[in-house]
Amino acid sequence: MGDQSKDLVVVEVRDGVADVRLNRPEKLNALGPGTMRALVDVGQRLAAAPPEEVGAVVLSGEGRAFSAGLDFAEFEKMSEQDSSDLLAHDGPPVGVAEALGQQAVHVWSLVGAPVIAAVHGVAFGGGLQVALGADLRLAAPDARFSVTEVLWGLVPDMMGTQVLPGLVGRDVALELALTGRTFGAEEADRIGLVTRLADDPREAALALAAEVAGHSRGATRGIKRLVGLASGPLEEGLHAEQDVIGALMGGEEQLAAVARRMESLGRSAR
Repeated sequence: MGDQSKDLVVVEVRDGVADVRLNRPEKLNALGPGTMRALVDVGQRLAAAPPEEVGAVVLSGEGRAFSAGLDFAEFEKMSEQDSSDLLAHDGPPVGVAEALGQQAVHVWSLVGAPVIAAVHGVAFGGGLQVALGADLRLAAPDARFSVTEVLWGLVPDMMGTQVLPGLVGRDVALELALTGRTFGAEEADRIGLVTRLADDPREAALALAAEVAGHSRGATRGIKRLVGLASGPLEEGLHAEQDVIGALMGGEEQLAAVARRMESLGRSAR
């Protein structure tokens, strides 16, 4: 999986870290159908990659922004014609997502490896919702966010209404979506929209991804899966914990992790 520098979304895998970047810097990485389909394609390829190849994913944007949202040219099309099939997808569903915009977000939850979004500049509308598809979000202190759709007479239909309340709470999600107001990184950090702030979020995300990729891939993928079940029935989560720990304990990868840890503790004790 090499560097595809001419694509709308570029990806390079190095030392177990997949570096994925939206690549329309001249448009502030605005999202059109082509970019959304590219996100789905890259996400599906990473989901199919074996654990030994991909241990963590970083999702960022080239140029001055993460993503300014849906391409304004697409809004112009909405004013000129029936837009009901603007983001239609003629392929099969991706997980439970059938609509293209939802697929571009949901696909990252289907990647077994943890996904970290690095947000700088702006993450507006659909761009914010793409970031919500990641497991973790690191943001620059001067980044700006907005759930913009209501200002265009729309709703956040790229999984935003389903994911955002779990991060910030139902009432805060409603206020952000009902007003479409722009807010800064400090507020995003305070309300739980982002995991933490970083002066250079992409470098910080790559460093964190390298750390995660250095751990047992079975363990990190298991953690992602189990935490993803936390909002469901407790019985299901507890059974899943036992299934995952049973598959890991005593295996080659887990024994290697124990050996590395014991060696590290021995060095620190000397």
